[in-house]
Amino acid sequence: MSNSISVLLADDSKEFVEVIKSYLEKEDDIKIAGVAYDGNEAFEMIMETRPDVVLLDMIMPRVDGLGVLEKLQNTEMEKRPICMMLTGVGQEKATQRAAALGAEYYMLKPLELTTLSDRIRQFSNADMPAPKVRPLMPLRCDTQTKAVGAKRAPGTSLESRGLENVVTEVIHEAGIPAHIKGYQFIRSAIMMSVENMEVINSITKQLYPELAKMYHTTPSRVERAIRHSIEVAWNRGRSETMEELFGYTISSGKGKPTNSEFIAMIADRIRLQMK
Repeated sequence: MSNSISVLLADDSKEFVEVIKSYLEKEDDIKIAGVAYDGNEAFEMIMETRPDVVLLDMIMPRVDGLGVLEKLQNTEMEKRPICMMLTGVGQEKATQRAAALGAEYYMLKPLELTTLSDRIRQFSNADMPAPKVRPLMPLRCDTQTKAVGAKRAPGTSLESRGLENVVTEVIHEAGIPAHIKGYQFIRSAIMMSVENMEVINSITKQLYPELAKMYHTTPSRVERAIRHSIEVAWNRGRSETMEELFGYTISSGKGKPTNSEFIAMIADRIRLQMK
């Protein structure tokens, strides 16, 4: 269709992107302009394809969603795309910052596909009034709806929240800021450890190399970035959260945990919750 809405998908989860892409491709009035898996790629594709709408993940490798918005704000464009932010965790400051940088809407994962397509049409139609950025709370997934955006562990009490959301919440509570490099590494490492605790026993031979391959970097950089993230969290002084996560470790004055201890303790806590 000549008047179809072109949409660019930018999210580091290939599974999530494929679900969204497959659904939107079936919509007669929507076409996929491209797919990006990190912030730098997203910005380059926006400049190349000039889409009407960008579905932009808040947390991505290399450059996050806010970083993409900042780049767009500092670039002269005849027509700026409508940016709709997607994220697994709702943070008021992040929402406010996204709005200040020109984001039009903000959706929490898991999200319902019919709602997503409706919002794309609503914000693309200049004649329809569209509300400014506000969180859309995740909709429950049942047999009559299609809710996507979180990896689910079958048969667990946390199914409705999704493993990715649970991990994101915990590391946010621990005080690890989303904009530093180690954030993505730690989140992926914890998810891998929850699904297979054996990887934490081979952290240098298996976990770091797998993360390095996933994020196109080196194992040593992964190790350093994770260590730096833990130091940042430790220095933030969230003693109550840290004591809850690591028990005697803080009160005994042993200092911050190692990378493997940090990942293992959080993964083990989540595994216990999911039983």
